[in-house]
Amino acid sequence: QVRLVESGGGLVQAGDSLTLSCEASGRMFSTNAMGWFRQAPGKERMFVAAITWNGRSSYYTDSVKGRFTIDRDNAKNTLYLQMQRLKTEDTAVYYCAARWGSAVPSNRTDEYMYWGQGTQVTVSS
Repeated sequence: QVRLVESGGGLVQAGDSLTLSCEASGRMFSTNAMGWFRQAPGKERMFVAAITWNGRSSYYTDSVKGRFTIDRDNAKNTLYLQMQRLKTEDTAVYYCAARWGSAVPSNRTDEYMYWGQGTQVTVSS
């Protein structure tokens, strides 16, 4: 069993930076790929970024490339999402997710077994 708890969301202005954290409890965090997804009101949950088990490779959706950075600290069982130059269209609930039994990232929600409760990020103009 893996439990994920996100933190770090809030209300910021366009152009600001924010860092989200996701603390995982349970075994085998360090051997599984992790990801961040977001869901805006009235829209489907969408892929944002993902990272391999060892943090050596990461992947991003086009709209956040160059602005967001995903990282992990396996010693602390924590996943991060550093967000810079935030835009109003980044407003959403952000979720961290963990695959189970796979070190390979995915951009598909149905390939992640564990999810956090989400943290709200609101970017005002």
